[in-house]
Amino acid sequence: METGGIQTTDAAEVLALGRHAFALLAWVLGACVGSFLNVCIYRIPRDESIVAPRSHCPHCKQMIPWYWNIPVLSYLQLRGRCGFCKARITPRYVLVELLVAVLFWLVWQQFAFFGESPIFGMTPSMHAALVPIGWLVISGLVLGTFVDFEHLIIPDRVTLGGIVAGLLLSAACPPLHGATTILESVSRSAFGAGLGWGLLWGVAIVGRLIFRKEAMGFGDVKLMGAIGAFMGWQAVLFTLFISSFAGSLAGILMVLTGNKQMQSRIPYGPYIALAAVLWMFWGPTWWQAYLSLLTPGRGS
Repeated sequence: METGGIQTTDAAEVLALGRHAFALLAWVLGACVGSFLNVCIYRIPRDESIVAPRSHCPHCKQMIPWYWNIPVLSYLQLRGRCGFCKARITPRYVLVELLVAVLFWLVWQQFAFFGESPIFGMTPSMHAALVPIGWLVISGLVLGTFVDFEHLIIPDRVTLGGIVAGLLLSAACPPLHGATTILESVSRSAFGAGLGWGLLWGVAIVGRLIFRKEAMGFGDVKLMGAIGAFMGWQAVLFTLFISSFAGSLAGILMVLTGNKQMQSRIPYGPYIALAAVLWMFWGPTWWQAYLSLLTPGRGS
């Protein structure tokens, strides 16, 4: 019995070590993907290739050697300045790398490894294939958010590409929508995409009629369609409610702090992305809690 107990303990330690090792790899992968997303954020709105030329300083145009292109570490080493011309590097680069690293780590932690409960009360992800799909969704949302912040547009590669990718991945991985068949999964994806697109398009039309100007960009409409394609109709309703609430709260805070002009400069896309990320990690749990409140006798 004692030997068996020792073996069981050793196995548990190996599994725990493996989980921590993969968590570290998720951090590193996220930082590297964040570094690539920085290239996309800068080049896509300028219609430049994201492949060539390789990374260079936007000020002096010098090619950046690999040892000055290590995510996070190089920015700290160079103290936020170009190693050649000493021009200041926008903090957005390190922010994106850290943000994506944290979000990739959370996606990995959400996976219910051998039945373990995820940290921070996140909704468990029961299928390993949902981890890389989650990373893909995170990458698209971060890319769209930071391009929208700077240029007030969301690239079609994120929105229309997201709708197509959501439909295809729903067919390849039915657990993405909690389905058991391809037809059921694709149907839920298509309905979610249609609801997201149609619902926000309707809001945009009503807003234009009321305010006599564009209430939101069409990129937001397509982004909501992509979220529906990946996450389903419940995610669309949740995202619409939470993003509207977050936008209203931010607007009130800006008015109270005397930054009313900033309100019109912050696009709606980042609020949609924030709400979608919240749905990924906690939304389904909150949704079930909400349904339980509506039907108190349901769980008895």
